[in-house]
This record gives sequence, structure tokens and C-alpha cells, in this order.
Amino acid sequence: MAVYNLIIKLTRTLLPILGGMSKKLKKGIDGRKNTFKILQENIHKDDQVFWFHCASLGEYEQGLPVFELLKSKYPKSKIVLSFFSPSGYEIRKQNPITSIVVYLPLDTRKQVQRFLALTHPKLVVFVKYEFWPNYLKALKNHNAKVILISALLRPDQHFFKFYGKQWQKLFFSFDHIFTQNIESKELLQGIGYTNATVAKDNRFDRVSNQLKENNSLSFINEFVDEKFCVVAGSTWKEDEDILVPYVQNADQKMKFIIVPHSIEEQGVRRLKKYFGGKAVLYSEYKHEELSEKQVFIVDTVGLLSKIYNYADIAYVGGGMGSSGLHNILEPAVFAVPIIIGKNFHKFPEAKELISLGGLISIDSAASFSSALDTYIEDMELRKKSGEKNKAYIEKNTGASSAILKAIGLLLKD
Repeated sequence: MAVYNLIIKLTRTLLPILGGMSKKLKKGIDGRKNTFKILQENIHKDDQVFWFHCASLGEYEQGLPVFELLKSKYPKSKIVLSFFSPSGYEIRKQNPITSIVVYLPLDTRKQVQRFLALTHPKLVVFVKYEFWPNYLKALKNHNAKVILISALLRPDQHFFKFYGKQWQKLFFSFDHIFTQNIESKELLQGIGYTNATVAKDNRFDRVSNQLKENNSLSFINEFVDEKFCVVAGSTWKEDEDILVPYVQNADQKMKFIIVPHSIEEQGVRRLKKYFGGKAVLYSEYKHEELSEKQVFIVDTVGLLSKIYNYADIAYVGGGMGSSGLHNILEPAVFAVPIIIGKNFHKFPEAKELISLGGLISIDSAASFSSALDTYIEDMELRKKSGEKNKAYIEKNTGASSAILKAIGLLLKD
């Protein structure tokens, strides 16, 4: 790990320079300056602390059902929620489960020791892909139970390559690992790790809980105006390159809601320009007659899970490029047929929904047009595909309750 520690120290040195070139990096740098102050002001030595860590927003949404159950079962415990990325912290710093939300300090030995001295956690929950060697090593010397939830492992990951032996040791720092599938558990067993349980994916619980909320948005009601609506969520430029030609030539009776992954002004303005006067931005909608517009570009965060409720068909972004497919379970829970890009093979839920007939994968503007037209013209196919998607969600809920029960037993040890 000597090379790793050298890289971390070098990263810490270079970050202030890199921050001058990236607004996102600068937010993370500035935010980390407040981490220890927040902890000092909010945690006392006698507090029982549960520490939940998520890399970014996606992992937070994945872990949230478990976090909520733990908060409910152990109401006297103080919860520290940490993020590595600004895309998680900035959106969820005002949080329903805790007021102690911080950026995770870099994984240097000195910062790790200070963080753990201030938090002295009894329970640590990491989500999906969080493997910080110095944190995991230091936690062994603290009387904490360390859990990894929603782990999704593949043979092509560096842990399981010939050069990954030292990284495999990190798994043994966890008291228990809850995996999303049997394949992940078998990979762990293959390296001698036996404290693993298949608990499926907590996102099923998260999206299922969405149905219990009020998913109505008055301005979207006004915009859609009971017309046929296509929602394109978490789109990147590669996705927009195939969407734009179709939308430009679409029937005027159709409505399109586009929710870009990045809402930086330059990209949003570029997207709006393609559609001229028939498009409206969320940031400007109060000055417009929404029912007269055909394209609604949502340049804000936190609304997509509700907006999918308005979709007759959903396109979920990320699959046309290399960024990674976004959450297809969010529209699936509303019984919506789904279209995605070609790069979905690292996402088991996408492969399963394709095999079930609830989802279509496309690889070009032409195949996107064909898939969309197929769904538009065949109402029965739309209905059946949507029903298959919703049934898939219902079949796979329950992971969070199983994890809560297992954590309860671990805490009694």
C-alpha cells in the first residue's frame, strides 16, 4: 500500500491547483475544510454514532432505505452521513435522516485518525463500491462493526486479477458484506471470504417507497396537459445526440421532458437551442404558457423520480456513452416501458428487464426512433412492458429489512 499512500498524498497536494480548473472539484475542496469543525460541534464523547458513507448521490439513494430503518430502530444514535463527491453532498446536505452531513476527508493516515477520533463510530455502513484502505485498516482498531451493503462484484474488477491480491485483503476488513447477487457472493467465497449474504439491491426498496409519496408536480401537470409524454432522464451528450433529431421532427401533440445529468448552464442552453421556441427551461417556466410548449428541459435536481410518474415511455441515459447507465428502476416502478443505450452489460437489472420484455436497448438514432415508434404505435405492448417492469420491482423488494435484522444481530455481539 506504499504506492497507494504516495498517490493519496500527491492527490492532496495537487487538489488545490486542480480546483482552480473545475467548479465541482473546488466545491469538494472547500467543503472538506469544514468537515472536522462540523464533527467537533455536533458529536460528544458519550454519543453512540452510526457512520454512513456514500460515494455520491446514486449510492445514497441505494443505501437510504437501510439508513431510514436504522434511524427508526436506534433513534438515540447520532448519525454521521459522509459523501466523497459534491454531486452527493450538495444535493443531500439538507437531510431527513441527520443534520451531520460532511465530505469524507481524503484517505491519508492523519486525516483518517482525526475523523475516527471525532466520530468514534459503533456502526459503519459503506455502500456498493467504497474501499478506502486507510479507513478500513484504522477501523480494525476501533470497536466498530463495519458493513458493506449493495456490493456488486465482477470477475473483471481489479480485486480479482492476478495483481489484485493486496486489494482482496480489504474485503476482510468488513464484518459482513451484503451482496446484490449470488455471483458477487461466489467471488468473495473464491478468495476465502465467508461472511457474505445475498440481500439483493436496496434500490428496489427505495423506488418502491416512492409510490407512497405524492408524485404530483403542478407545473408538469400544466405542461403535459394530458398528452402523450416521453421522459428522458439523466441524459448525457451521447444520449441527447440521438434524442434531438427525433424530438425536432416529432408530432406536435407529443410532449418531451428532458432531465440532463449535468445542469451546467452552457450545456442546458445548447440543448434548448436545438428546439427553439417550443422548449422551456425549468429555471424560466414561471414566465411561460407551459401547455403551449412541447419540450421541457429540467435544469434542476431532485425531481426526476417524481417526473417519471408522467411518462408514457421513458428513456434512461448513460448507456450511449461510457459514463454508466443511470437508474432504470425509477421509471420501472411506475409501470413505464423503458429504452436505454447499448452499454448496459455491467447492470444486471438491465439485462434482466430486457429478458423479461420490459426494456429495449438501442445503439443509434435510427434504432432509437424505431424503438420509440414501436412503443408509441402499440398501446398493448406499452402496457405489458410496463407491467413487467413493475412486477420485477415488487418481486425484488425486501433487502433493507433483511439487512436491518442482520445488523441488529451483529450489534449484539
